[in-house]
Amino acid sequence: MALLAWMPVLIGALAWLLAGTAHAVPRVPASDDVVVETLPAVAGWSGEQRRLRRELVQRPDDPATAIKAATTYLNLARDQGDARYAGYAMGALQAWEARPAADTPPAVLVMRATIAQFLHDFDGAEATLKAALARQPNEAQGWITLATILRVRGRYNESDAACRALGRVGPTLYGVACLAENAGLRGRHDEARDTLQQLLANPALAGAAQAGTRQWLLTSVAEVEELAGRPAQADAAYRKAMAAQPSGYLLLAYSDYLQRAGRHTEIAGLLAKEARSDAVLLRLAIAAAAAQNKSAQAEADELRQRFEASALRPGTTALHAREEAMFALDVQNDPKRALELARLNVKLQREPIDLLVFARAAAAAKDDAARGEVKALMQQIGLKDARVDATL
Repeated sequence: MALLAWMPVLIGALAWLLAGTAHAVPRVPASDDVVVETLPAVAGWSGEQRRLRRELVQRPDDPATAIKAATTYLNLARDQGDARYAGYAMGALQAWEARPAADTPPAVLVMRATIAQFLHDFDGAEATLKAALARQPNEAQGWITLATILRVRGRYNESDAACRALGRVGPTLYGVACLAENAGLRGRHDEARDTLQQLLANPALAGAAQAGTRQWLLTSVAEVEELAGRPAQADAAYRKAMAAQPSGYLLLAYSDYLQRAGRHTEIAGLLAKEARSDAVLLRLAIAAAAAQNKSAQAEADELRQRFEASALRPGTTALHAREEAMFALDVQNDPKRALELARLNVKLQREPIDLLVFARAAAAAKDDAARGEVKALMQQIGLKDARVDATL
């Protein structure tokens, strides 16, 4: 939901508070520097983030301020698994909401597309990025976001083209890694792994400031090793990535690996400090069900209620189809429902996990026609995944 949509609620709440204190003696500060009261901190918010929000109110049509605010909100959405913050991020860009793309700064368009990608509006994100890049072809962030979206949708040749464009306008490392990830998806696993390892061997990445980059590359290595059917090597790479710098994406990816490896009891500890987003709660519920823990039913009920509440909002079923398919398959033991949702999901996104869930659901439902669909789709997009092959 956009921040603008919350304004009537916020204004109404403020009016109620003012009405409740109408008879109090007002305290007028001598200057703007006087602290009247320190309010409790809002979860996920820092003083810097609150300062940025004030600046956005003062300068809503300043691109740099709006993009910085939108980035802050989007990071909160990713960290806490709360899509409402993505709505706030979009609201930070509302000064350009009614303007055509030609009158909107390219950097704002790229930020808008990044938010749309997070919300799984891949068509909108792709169109917005192409509009931005047509005007500003040197926008590296635009190219890497476009390459990612095209990869997620299984359009590897187009993603390669975006990776090459990224390599021309941005740091060489990102263009090379981008192409390596696509090579790994196509089955050139050793080539992809070796390329990523060569990037990691660069002494320039050894410092603490580059921990995030090392984690990203190591996570990519781990995913390539999984595609190649080398679980021990994948585990080693995941552990190195965790040692470099944990992230929300990495924790979920490693949790899924542990689940496939039958190491269910390790997942609760891995995710213990994470916000109970839908994605985190799903992994906890699957692990608890597999280990037959006492918490399994409570977590399953909570997640079911969340999915039911989400389904009340029109047009959201496809956005959560992957997670709901995993829930139906691994918690509710309903392979037919899982297959229905997995089939819906691959119409929207076609990452390896999407095809793997589709294949697992088809196998669990003993549906030979669905198995054929998975194989045909794998061939169509060119994905090579040893895990899917073993499942089918």
